[in-house]
Amino acid sequence: MRLAKRIAHAGLASRRAAERLIADGRVTVEGEVVTDPAREVTEAEDIAVDGRALAGEPERVVFAVHKPAGVVSTARDTHGRRMVVDLVPSNGVRLYPVGRLDADTTGLILLTNDGELANRLTHPRYEVPKTYLAAVAGGPASERALRSLREGVELDDGRTAPARVRSLPSGELELTLREGRKRQVRRMCAAVGHPVTALRRVAFGPLRLDDLPEGGHRRLSPAEVERLRTAGAPEA
Repeated sequence: MRLAKRIAHAGLASRRAAERLIADGRVTVEGEVVTDPAREVTEAEDIAVDGRALAGEPERVVFAVHKPAGVVSTARDTHGRRMVVDLVPSNGVRLYPVGRLDADTTGLILLTNDGELANRLTHPRYEVPKTYLAAVAGGPASERALRSLREGVELDDGRTAPARVRSLPSGELELTLREGRKRQVRRMCAAVGHPVTALRRVAFGPLRLDDLPEGGHRRLSPAEVERLRTAGAPEA
């Protein structure tokens, strides 16, 4: 098994975070610093991060959480704000969010200690779809605005990929994206003349928020986790 994957499996960090730990020289194998995340290691080898031995691999878990507004999508915050990890009892397991939602965005977010799954769900190459409901200003979206969203919108960091969009009878927009730029839904809607006034994520891949109450959480079943593992584009 590759070193970065071994650290991720131990629940210490996501795959990408594990790669950074290794590149920064914070990981040793059998007492020697290793900076290659692709280094093959065995279960018998002694691995340490910042001098602390890597614990045995814990049970991997995934929780769906309905994030309220004002809660930040981090596992650590220096400003004393309420964090999404505070919404789920850890029972000694280090959980971290899969991707992020803005503090003022509500809805479905996943927490896990499975770094490999987190990497698959967030890496751009897998294009895992995420669906949002956006309340927007400026009246019902025009066909021109909807067409622009569907074809891709020019933003300051480049043109977006096409989105699946429909206008609901409530006046909200339902948007499904396969990329995850910072505040992307808000920026896209503003660019077509309909600034977002409230935003909620209602689906992540095949998983839907459904009737999970705000601030609530539930552990995903093995079947649900497996569906997440196969979400998005296949391996090249």
